[in-house]
Amino acid sequence: MIQDMKIIVVLPAYNAAKTLERTYREIPLDLVDEVILVDDASKDHTVEIAEKLGIKNIIRHPKNLGYGGNQKSCYQEALKKNADIIIMLHPDYQYTPKLLVPLSWLIAHKVYDVTLGSRVLGNSTLKGGMPLHKLIINRLLTFVENIILWQHLSEYHTGYRAYSRKVLESIPFMNNSNGFVFDNQLLAQVFYAGFKVGEISCPTYYSPDSSSINFKDSFFYAFGVLRTALQYRLTRWGILKSRIFQNIIHKHYD
Repeated sequence: MIQDMKIIVVLPAYNAAKTLERTYREIPLDLVDEVILVDDASKDHTVEIAEKLGIKNIIRHPKNLGYGGNQKSCYQEALKKNADIIIMLHPDYQYTPKLLVPLSWLIAHKVYDVTLGSRVLGNSTLKGGMPLHKLIINRLLTFVENIILWQHLSEYHTGYRAYSRKVLESIPFMNNSNGFVFDNQLLAQVFYAGFKVGEISCPTYYSPDSSSINFKDSFFYAFGVLRTALQYRLTRWGILKSRIFQNIIHKHYD
């Protein structure tokens, strides 16, 4: 706990058998109150390894629901367990668990409502193994999104995120896609509601065991990102009614 706030780390897992133990061993369990692993019908021994590690909160999807569908289960379960701060950490060790403390601290001390571990801040992105073409696409999409959403993030595509309970209770994340664009839609909802978002620099480790989306999924993801940004802007202008922004009370206007 920090500031008497219950911290829960959620691990959206899919075929994470080779990296789960390394990820879990570095989670600061003296700070984190609970760990929840949601297995999205993995084809390897992810669940068996989680059980051997002593992870008590394990949810198994009988069929694969996708990256977004996995997160929906993660956040629903964390809210049921009365988490005050919910941190999503990929179990493929692409993001270091050592940053769980500062990500939580910024929310617990009410500096931000959402904190992101940015792979772009600093100069270790390519050194950490991110392919050059992915970095270029990341920068181009982020540039366009910042213009359309009128924000100033260094990247929108990190999978290392912490949310206050109030944020996840205020936005209809269950209306979002079950695919990879879920992350982007959730951030757009956060901005629509007027919550404060902060970033810290996060070294990234790409290895053969790290999860990665293929070219086809990357194309549809990029299309979904731009579609989400346009939905946000048109909804803010009152031209469009989008399901993902339904019933969100936004605090600020631009």
